[in-house]
Amino acid sequence: MLQIKVFGTKPPCANCKRAEAQAQKAAERFPGQVEVIKLDALGDEAAKFGLMTTPLVVVGEDVVGAGKVVPAEKLISIIENQMRDL
Repeated sequence: MLQIKVFGTKPPCANCKRAEAQAQKAAERFPGQVEVIKLDALGDEAAKFGLMTTPLVVVGEDVVGAGKVVPAEKLISIIENQMRDL
């Protein structure tokens, strides 16, 4: 299953909430194939992706957005490309 990881602050800031909502909206287009995971920006995994600003959005293992909300339409396109490569 392909994962969209959304790293944000706790409590979440407005942009972190929007980033998660856009990721959920994109994942709904791929039922059973894509899951959204919300992670803490201060967690160990965040360092793996070089987190410097939130929100950080990762699809699979690729950082697709840092410090901004990635629209669902762009996430859908990225997901389709990654699924083709699987």
